[in-house]
Amino acid sequence: MNERSDTTPSFLSVAPVRGRPPVEDTDREEFDYVIVGSGAGGGPVAANLAEAGHTVLLLEAGGREERLSCEVPAFHALATEDESLRWDLFVRHYDDDVRQRRDTKYVAEHDGIWYPRAGTLGGCATHNAMITVCPHASDWDTIARLTGDETWRDDRMRRWFQRLEHCTYVRRPLLSPRNPRLAAALEQLPLVPKTIVNRGRHGFDGWLSTSLADPRLVLRDERLLQIIIEAAGHVLAETLGRPLTIFEGLDTYFDPNDWRVQGGAPQGLWMVPMSTSGGRRAGVRERLGEVRARHPDRLVVRSAALVTRVLIDETGTARGVEFLDARHAYRADPQADAGGPPPAARQVLARREIVLSAGAFNTPQLLMLSGIGPREELERHGIPVRIDLPGVGANLQDRYEAGVVFEMDEDFALIENCGFEPPGPGVPEDRCLAEWRNGKGVYTSNGAVIGVTAKSRPGLPVSDLFLFGLPAFFRGYYPGYSRDLQRNRRFFTWAVLKAHTRNAAGRVTLRGDDPRDPPRISFRYFDEGDDRDGSDLDAVVHGIELARRIMERTGTGVRGEVLPGKAVRGAEELRRFVRDEAWGHHASCTARIGPPGDPMAVVDSRFRVRGIRGLRVVDASVFPRIPGFFIVTAVYMIAEKASAAILADAADALRTRAGFRAHGG
Repeated sequence: MNERSDTTPSFLSVAPVRGRPPVEDTDREEFDYVIVGSGAGGGPVAANLAEAGHTVLLLEAGGREERLSCEVPAFHALATEDESLRWDLFVRHYDDDVRQRRDTKYVAEHDGIWYPRAGTLGGCATHNAMITVCPHASDWDTIARLTGDETWRDDRMRRWFQRLEHCTYVRRPLLSPRNPRLAAALEQLPLVPKTIVNRGRHGFDGWLSTSLADPRLVLRDERLLQIIIEAAGHVLAETLGRPLTIFEGLDTYFDPNDWRVQGGAPQGLWMVPMSTSGGRRAGVRERLGEVRARHPDRLVVRSAALVTRVLIDETGTARGVEFLDARHAYRADPQADAGGPPPAARQVLARREIVLSAGAFNTPQLLMLSGIGPREELERHGIPVRIDLPGVGANLQDRYEAGVVFEMDEDFALIENCGFEPPGPGVPEDRCLAEWRNGKGVYTSNGAVIGVTAKSRPGLPVSDLFLFGLPAFFRGYYPGYSRDLQRNRRFFTWAVLKAHTRNAAGRVTLRGDDPRDPPRISFRYFDEGDDRDGSDLDAVVHGIELARRIMERTGTGVRGEVLPGKAVRGAEELRRFVRDEAWGHHASCTARIGPPGDPMAVVDSRFRVRGIRGLRVVDASVFPRIPGFFIVTAVYMIAEKASAAILADAADALRTRAGFRAHGG
């Protein structure tokens, strides 16, 4: 239960610990719920709780600038490098300095690899590539087995996707019940046409609009059409043992989110669903704006509010948070003032609960700054230990990605005369931006023209490779990468993504006790971590070889391979290339779910932090293993599930209080 005292707890008046900023002596606000972080986890939770009638304060450390780079899907790379939207985090792929520096993306000044994060309302959902693909069924079933909580089973988790999705690329069936048992019963009726029953289990009334790029765009470019239909079709026919065309079974095979194929995670050729509406980005930022417009008295969003710790009383209950009410306070912000004393901190109280949704890096940092984490790590920085939880910051995981880049013999016609950036002062809009304003053209897409799923080896239960092709030069993330994407008009990249990586040896630790400093982040890639037999490494190599075979079938038009390059041949040379150049951008698992007896578990199956009442974590941190292909959809789904759990616990508390009073308490 989450019963709260009506009195202000005495802990709020105590002196701050060493290194903490002074606290302003002002009246403290109270809300039913305080949510920390406005991204894919915290944003939907805040909106759902406000819609349910509760007062909610949503705290976002970044700003809320409105930028064209956020709105135009094709500008998503620009958004990641926009100074007003981004945080500059630099991570270690290896603890070993020699291996770390072999990456051509290494930035010596920061001794790390640039890792794009967003410091703005909506979090990374404001600058991501908008790819919306459901996790594998096994991702949810594994959590159900681990925790013994059957509500995590895939067939029951699907309802949360249906609740949040507003699908625009599949015809809405006449019957699409939200009740999963009724839906399952209807789906079993053999003679009912698919136009009557929602066999694909899409959602049509949710807040997240999903769409596909206009396939007619590809018809503008003979080179792209050749790559997609001829080459990919032939190679996949060899892989699958049966012919496959892009137009086969339009109700199923082109759609990776169709329930009938998604659970089995088959190999195939797919269109790539995106979270866009009318050619514009759709996501958390838009969801929050809509709920705030309808319920301004319930949902309060405060930007430029860097939370520095959770306030926990002597009973072990989270009562509020402390935050710095200042712009650019976090030193990952490129506009931050690196020196000087911190501004005075403010405090806000929660009558019911606090939800941390600051992401896989900042959630464990905030837990540790609040005295919740590994004892040795906290004591090393002079932070009083409230709860010794060794799993906080451990188990850091990510995908591995690698780019296979080919130069064509001429520029792609599809992107001719497209500047891929907002026009400067006094400069007229290019043709593509004018088309976008009418909901049409190249800028309505994220650039991914097709997706391929495959198994890296035959014995795997599900596909673990996702290759998506785009007419651009893309070798990963580094300062200035978006300019390289714009400049190179005759390059085609197959981005190889490895799902279900085995390596869980990464860790997030504190740099110090100053909450303005980003944490230390080390992933310990490949054999430096848990992938000692090389299965992750060999899977990425297999994906590179598949991309090469696809392009070999295109015939004329391909001038040559530029990355890894013709000189990189043989398994061992490719392994070295992958070890040196692979990257990731789906960090997760640093405050993982687990059963009561698991010493490394940080939260239970209802997202509650172990040992602390009134505190939950709802973001990518909670996964025990990194799910699916693209993590944002999984985070959206757990945000819906967590919202229901929070509201159910609030209702239980009210019933308990009413019963207590009815019996004379």
